[in-house]
Amino acid sequence: MVDSPPSELISLADDEGNSVLLKVLGRSPRWAAGLDAEIVVRTPFVSGRVDLALSVARLESWAAALDRLDAGEDAAWMEMSRGPSVFIRLTGEHDCPEVVVADESGSMVTVRVPLVPPEDWIADHRRRLSQVMEHWVPMLSG
Repeated sequence: MVDSPPSELISLADDEGNSVLLKVLGRSPRWAAGLDAEIVVRTPFVSGRVDLALSVARLESWAAALDRLDAGEDAAWMEMSRGPSVFIRLTGEHDCPEVVVADESGSMVTVRVPLVPPEDWIADHRRRLSQVMEHWVPMLSG
């Protein structure tokens, strides 16, 4: 049995039905050094998805964002690049953590998703990142 490639780089969800996922879809046929991916937002009120491309540099910047979050700081990821941006605020507008997905360069829509992630979510996301990098980065480098 062949293990399937890691597909969820980000998976944040709560018991209220709110979730933000970043799914790695595979190597980009248009860009040898990139991965096709999508951000999927689901709430009882709104759902949507947006495509994006991931590079090794973007994966490394996700690691830096996790370091900031682990230090108790809010984090912005992909903020100054083309495509969607992801902001994680540890204390959002409703006094709980929130994930903000902004697609300013595409649809010009921003979605704010309040959710309370599990206690070990940062460690879980470090594992997810490690699995994605171990599987996909060698294919992008060569």
